[in-house]
Amino acid sequence: MKTTILLLGATIAAMGALTACGDDSQPATGGAPAGAAVSVKDVGGVGQTLVDASGKTLYFADQEAGGAIKCTASCLSFWIPATGDAGAVAGLGTMKRTDTGAEQLTFQGKPLYTFKLDTTAGEAKGNNLTDAFAGTDFTWHAATTTAAAPTQAPSSSDGGGYGY
Repeated sequence: MKTTILLLGATIAAMGALTACGDDSQPATGGAPAGAAVSVKDVGGVGQTLVDASGKTLYFADQEAGGAIKCTASCLSFWIPATGDAGAVAGLGTMKRTDTGAEQLTFQGKPLYTFKLDTTAGEAKGNNLTDAFAGTDFTWHAATTTAAAPTQAPSSSDGGGYGY
């Protein structure tokens, strides 16, 4: 199921209010502490998914294939660059963001993010979500893999939009 978010009217106003709460020149940091490892969990409705040390789903955008950073400025109000240790998961690496110089995790060359509206471990509200920032339309996907998950994985809630 593909969820489409139109950033019009009240949504734009709400985003402006969120952006006004912080300094847009400094991107948000990832939810996991530096050095924390990425792992694979079974996220309900998605499958074997990369998660950060807090169990939050990691996402990539189709538009950032090949490591091109396009999620900048107001996009970072919802999509937080993932940081930490690439660990032993195949396909993980790091790259330096061109806008901030900070290191960001990548999966198969695509920059990884957590989604602000995933408030607990195992949620995947950003999976197959579309949105737009600064003239770029993004399509987001949970970073899935065929690697085995541990026997006890967190459950997730249903997907959805930004919810306001």
